[in-house]
Amino acid sequence: MTFVWLCCACLLVLLIQGIIFGIPVLRDISYSRHLTKDHCYAGDSLEMIEVISNEKWIPIIWLRLEAMLPASFSFLSKEVIQISKGNIYQNHRSVFTLKPYNKITREHPFIALNRGLYSLETVSMSGGDLIGLFSSTQLVPVNVSLYVYPTLLSIDNMPASYRTWQGDLEVSRWVVEDPFLILGTREYTGNDPMNRIHWKASARAEQLQVFKQGYTANPEVIVYVNVQVNEQMWNAVSNPEMIEQALSYAATAASYLIQQGMKVGFGHNAIHGSQSMQAIRIAPGYGKSHLDDILKAMAQVEMKCLHSFEQFLKDELDMRVDGETWDYLMITGHVSEAIEELIWRLRSRGNSVMVLPVVDVVSTGERMQEVIS
Repeated sequence: MTFVWLCCACLLVLLIQGIIFGIPVLRDISYSRHLTKDHCYAGDSLEMIEVISNEKWIPIIWLRLEAMLPASFSFLSKEVIQISKGNIYQNHRSVFTLKPYNKITREHPFIALNRGLYSLETVSMSGGDLIGLFSSTQLVPVNVSLYVYPTLLSIDNMPASYRTWQGDLEVSRWVVEDPFLILGTREYTGNDPMNRIHWKASARAEQLQVFKQGYTANPEVIVYVNVQVNEQMWNAVSNPEMIEQALSYAATAASYLIQQGMKVGFGHNAIHGSQSMQAIRIAPGYGKSHLDDILKAMAQVEMKCLHSFEQFLKDELDMRVDGETWDYLMITGHVSEAIEELIWRLRSRGNSVMVLPVVDVVSTGERMQEVIS
């Protein structure tokens, strides 16, 4: 009889601890997750920060957090995380306890290895009592996004043909001063005409100042990337490494030219991250915010072809306004006869077109092809 009462007492204790610790385990629990950056370049380091708070007087015996994250996030510290990694995603799981009215902050440094747009949507949170008699699970929305831009290269690592084109482009900016384009003031050199002196600015600076004028030639550059590596390729990109290299070329060119004060646009013939069935074309513009828009568009390039580059250039010719001229930088792994014909038509309308080849390198290191501009 004593044994029966002992068993009943044990069951009662287990039931009570389950009711106390298990049933309300996820009540008054707050969880948040954020990244130290909302954008970065491929290969950059950043941190994922988690904040978990127990806002009740009952301790949490065990709490398990589980989330699916991109496999391209290479975490540098795995001391408190169990990671099961696949080709596309990796499963992160961690288990810990929380004291009453306790908050902990956990920092997870990682490297964003690959370009892309990554979304962290939910985290699975589970908890329970000592023996798992009562447990609860709920999904916590986090809604965190990270744009990983293509890798930036140094200008010295860009192809020689690009460096020559860039030098010619920069020289062409400084042709004839435009008397109607005023960019500010500068010091009087002694050779400036008197009608260019800015008397109010001179009074403020206590020395002669003249109007600083812009120039009539200020190229508008548009960078186009062809995701077709050859004429036979359709739909899925057969050589993603070539396209990643092309996007690195495009990001480097756009970043440098905008820093030099030029207007730059961007476009490509791939499917965009939004799965839009319309090709992406960003008109030339100035400034850091415009560059961010371009880099975000590059981050969302999918390795799927929307339509051929030939069709892309035909649409370009149809959309161009007579008298509007641009400097085109076309980054492509191949140039067919049809593409050559369309490039000639663009040039015949007064546009400048530079074809930047993307080189295919096989695993042995042998260069397979190079498209000559």
